[in-house]
Amino acid sequence: MLEKKTIEIDGKHFIISKFPAVAGREIITQYPLSGIPKLGDYKTNEAIMLKIMFYVAVPMPDTDLQLTTQALIDNHVGSWETLMKLEMAMMEYNCSFFRNGGISHLLETFAEMLPVWITKMLTALSEQSLPTEKPRSKSLKTTTR
Repeated sequence: MLEKKTIEIDGKHFIISKFPAVAGREIITQYPLSGIPKLGDYKTNEAIMLKIMFYVAVPMPDTDLQLTTQALIDNHVGSWETLMKLEMAMMEYNCSFFRNGGISHLLETFAEMLPVWITKMLTALSEQSLPTEKPRSKSLKTTTR
């Protein structure tokens, strides 16, 4: 664990740490967007949460116990609310643009950009679904002489 720091959430002590470079890139690029309601993917978000928690530990008398499995997380974190607070603490500690309310600004920016992205996507999809040539009319009359 890199640059460990002890924090308290809901009366419990946790040791949080910095993400290594490659794991950090994966977490930071996937976690925020996968958690957006109706746009994200819960299973992806859950998998990333488990990766985040790998860099969290609880202090024990002889050693720090890393939360590397769902069972360890459930046993040592307690509630889903504490888990969410712990996830946010990890994101704030590991990413400067999540600090000091930056997450709110980031989500506001996504919300502002979303209509533009949706419009571009729908425009591209509608262009693909339009026929490239006019269909032949069934009302063509053939003349014979």
